Amino acid sequence: MRTLFALSLVGAMGFCANLPAPRERSFSFEYAVTVKDIPTGSHTVDIWLPAPHGDAFQRIANLHVESPYRYEISNGTEDNRILHIRVTDPKEPAIAVAMRFDAMRKEHIQPLAAALPANGAAEPAGLERYLQPDRLVPLDDTIRRWAREVVDAAGAKTDLEMARAIYNHVVATVKYDKSGKGWGNGDIYYACDARRGNCTDFHAIFIGYARAVGIPARFAIGFPLPADRGAGKIAGYHCWAEFYAKGIGWVPVDASEAAKNPAKREYFFGAHDENRVELSKGRDVILVPRQQGAPLNYFVYPYVELDGAKFTSVDTSYSYQDQP
Repeated sequence: MRTLFALSLVGAMGFCANLPAPRERSFSFEYAVTVKDIPTGSHTVDIWLPAPHGDAFQRIANLHVESPYRYEISNGTEDNRILHIRVTDPKEPAIAVAMRFDAMRKEHIQPLAAALPANGAAEPAGLERYLQPDRLVPLDDTIRRWAREVVDAAGAKTDLEMARAIYNHVVATVKYDKSGKGWGNGDIYYACDARRGNCTDFHAIFIGYARAVGIPARFAIGFPLPADRGAGKIAGYHCWAEFYAKGIGWVPVDASEAAKNPAKREYFFGAHDENRVELSKGRDVILVPRQQGAPLNYFVYPYVELDGAKFTSVDTSYSYQDQP
């Protein structure tokens, strides 16, 4: 098994090293929200939206917010940007907000063969955060034992080998299946038991197991774009993960896309395609200003409080249009 794993790892390294120049995609995006059925006599409505942020693989321009009320955009934890609107003594039963922006998304390919001592790059600050548990991704003795069984069975020793063993395990044993109940919360115990779910469930296992063996791992969420260029509505979110390997840096993975498309299983260990837009990072999200309710499991959809209590009478629409 050790020899087979080594061959698989070498193959993955060679695959990433020989990829062509990263692809890019430019598009406009609209994030529209209507808070409706606001009861007469309400005192305060608070609305939070995830505002897009730029990084090495995502450039944001021409952000425009259409709102009848004043808004603020603040910096939260993990480089998140948070748009907030507070309406005091609302006179209308509905509040409509639209956020529009242009984005250029670059394919993120991390060369895995760079795992050499000569690399010598300093580790980024804050890695300890990505070794800590989340509410639905605990790091208890059971999770640590399960993770250790996976990496030991593969004979994995380095960060890269252990992460690859965990990725292979998740892709091979979890089915992308959104039937029934329980999926979509990123609950590692649900995902390990049911062995099915969506992207949050896949990456709960990957991130939890990686952290359990001492590998920093982080969660990101946004929206997927169809691979075919054009325009249209987007039905729901997509999420993905990264892990930090010594001597390499942050390595992108997308275990759920690999499970849906086995032909791209090698690709999605070390790459994120350009067909996505990222809106926030992290789990157990605390907003700015801080919400009265509990930290958010993840932050991609609008969050609304009415007089300090969570309010769910909200309509949403998400759409994109590719640019030439």
